[in-house]
Amino acid sequence: MFSVKPTKPTFKSYLPPLQTDVKKTIEPPIKKLEPRLLPGEIVVNEVNFVKKCISTENNQDDLVGKLICTNFKVSFIPQDAPPKQKTKLSHLLLEEHDIPLTCLEQVVTVNDAKGKRKVLGSNQKLKFNPTELVLYCKDLRIIRFCFDEAGPEGARKVCLAIAHYSHPADLQLLFGFEYQGRRYHESKGERVNGSTPPRGLQTSIFDRPSDWDREIKRTGASEWRVCSVNENYVISPSLPEYSVVPVSLADQDLKQISSFFHDHRIPFWCWNHPNGSALVRMTVITDPQYQRKSEQKVFTAITKSHPQRNDVVKSDLDKCLPNIQDIQCAFAKVRQICVVDPFEESEERWFSSIENSRWLEYVRAFLKLAAEMVYYLDGRNVSVVLQEEEDRDLSCVVSSLVQLMLDPHYRSLAGFQSLVQKEWVMAGHRFLDRCNHLKKNDKEESPLFMLFLDCVWQLMNQYPAAFEFTETYLIILSDSMWIPLFSTFLFNSPRQQAQHLLDFAKSKAIPPGEEQTAYFPPVWNWSQQFSTKDQTLFNNPMYVGKGAACVQNGEVKTFRRAKKTFSSTFRGTPTSLRNGLRGGEETLPRRSSLVSELKPDFTPVKDDSPSERYFRDWFSRPADQQGMLLPLLMPSHLALWKLFFLRWVPEACIPGGGPVTAYHKLSQLVDEIEILQSQLRQYKGPSPGNTPLPSPSRPPSDQRRMYFTAISFNDSPTPPDFLTSSFPYSPAGNLCRPGILGTPISKFLNGARTWLSTETLDNDTV
Repeated sequence: MFSVKPTKPTFKSYLPPLQTDVKKTIEPPIKKLEPRLLPGEIVVNEVNFVKKCISTENNQDDLVGKLICTNFKVSFIPQDAPPKQKTKLSHLLLEEHDIPLTCLEQVVTVNDAKGKRKVLGSNQKLKFNPTELVLYCKDLRIIRFCFDEAGPEGARKVCLAIAHYSHPADLQLLFGFEYQGRRYHESKGERVNGSTPPRGLQTSIFDRPSDWDREIKRTGASEWRVCSVNENYVISPSLPEYSVVPVSLADQDLKQISSFFHDHRIPFWCWNHPNGSALVRMTVITDPQYQRKSEQKVFTAITKSHPQRNDVVKSDLDKCLPNIQDIQCAFAKVRQICVVDPFEESEERWFSSIENSRWLEYVRAFLKLAAEMVYYLDGRNVSVVLQEEEDRDLSCVVSSLVQLMLDPHYRSLAGFQSLVQKEWVMAGHRFLDRCNHLKKNDKEESPLFMLFLDCVWQLMNQYPAAFEFTETYLIILSDSMWIPLFSTFLFNSPRQQAQHLLDFAKSKAIPPGEEQTAYFPPVWNWSQQFSTKDQTLFNNPMYVGKGAACVQNGEVKTFRRAKKTFSSTFRGTPTSLRNGLRGGEETLPRRSSLVSELKPDFTPVKDDSPSERYFRDWFSRPADQQGMLLPLLMPSHLALWKLFFLRWVPEACIPGGGPVTAYHKLSQLVDEIEILQSQLRQYKGPSPGNTPLPSPSRPPSDQRRMYFTAISFNDSPTPPDFLTSSFPYSPAGNLCRPGILGTPISKFLNGARTWLSTETLDNDTV
């Protein structure tokens, strides 16, 4: 045998050792796509190489990245994120591409190749590999992801995870309970000796007698008292523990008559006019045998609380306003027109479609009825009782609007938040059911709070200097309904909230006696969501504070409107009175009759009723921005709230234009004025032996009231702000238009109902 000697290698490298790793040094490191997680938040499932569809004509702007499902949100992290826009709202809890699971309306999976689609619910099976995922959101976003490059099994699992975690079986499975529990224990060191920190909120929560007593004194309701007859919710489970009742009604009387009212809800005091008339909410009497006697007892007590002992007027809201199903249907239609269908605002058909949805008609109906109640309280000096079957839905909207029109305190930021807390949260509006957080009963869902915010926006649009807050604030408030980290919008009643928070405190080992707001705060603590800088977006630069006046050309001016405005606003809508009670004979007109109902408004007045004279007299005087306000109600006076309904629609976005341009300039002017006033206050004039001190420096930016601040002469010019009509929201990547390649959205959504039921689509997917 021959032994073969191993040959030496013939290749010799002459590169220096440091250069042998050149390839590794010049390759950029792979970006690790990890989500920003909150305390208690865990990643449930994720898939890489997912495409988020953005462009409407081609896919060159689409983003590729990782799609993640956590127990709180759906998160998309792009591989190459576009540069952040300078003037854009930054959320402390959510990134730009995040969607809270509570915000998801429907999770739709699609396989184009097989022609299959399915709306996923909890614990459902998916018999095909999805090529697309379309998320329909309650804040009107429609977001589409494609799995062309992702693994089919990973795509299937992440879709099922999103569907499952967006349908919690129980309220305490919502992420807020886990998050606030972790947050409480992590901040334990900040509390001294276990004591509860002060509230730090200017907003009254109305969960204690002192808040109600303060409201009684503020409104001058001397003949009303704070009542604790419902303490520990022993009488009514849907009312707060403390409420306000006439002095002449003893606790024993309230206990006796409570059994006759729906859900044992004793009449709920809302507000007192300076003239002594009161605004009260009341349910129906369940037993007809005791109806007249019980109502008479309540009305007599309300009459005694009036300085002039004037009569009481009752308005039956169930008879003269649309029901919650009508409101839900109208909202679904206008959402279909604005978001799902192709945007064609320039065409007449688009405007007629908005009219046919009846949404603006319903907005007008609530504003109109609220204005009529203002007439009785202010013009007739009589107390008003708003009656509704359960007193938890329509009455929340009407009573809030009446107080907004009559009381300028509620048009301030803190006052408005107190109003929502009092008339919605503590009065027992069923946020859990109406928002359908658990997605258990679509028939109970209705956007009543959204309708109220739209009515508020209509008033703001007509009287822009009368409100301290902006429309951005209203939209942020509506978006906060879908973030389950706060107690405000999660529960059906104060009792349900107290019970769930008691169970929560026990499960998280929180010692008894601590204030609920210490561990499960209301939404009004905005610092949890936004920086101090971004919170300045809430401030209206045109707001006219109490006692302020408008200066024009060196003269003090007030705001005037044409005298003829009234005749085209309220005429033709007389209110019928029978035995001191306002009947409900006038039903809401159909859309087709709306114009004909208003036609007589343009003809000479023949019957000049007291209400006609009252409204005409008010509109003929200068408008006091810090006094009573009445809405203009002709169809031409009401507008679609575009920033809300069209903020995600790229075609509706106006680059460099829209109302934000005026807001931008006004903010800079107001900031400049405040800087000058601050310098004047701090300036010290000349004195013997002294020279004037130089003007002080401008206040720090985090202490200034406006989002857009003035530029001093010493500052270097900054690049102009890139503003659009969707400010401060970015429409890019947040809406999937029907024209995009792939399955058109209209394939799923047909007819008046925008969101199809799971059962309907299940029949199509086998």
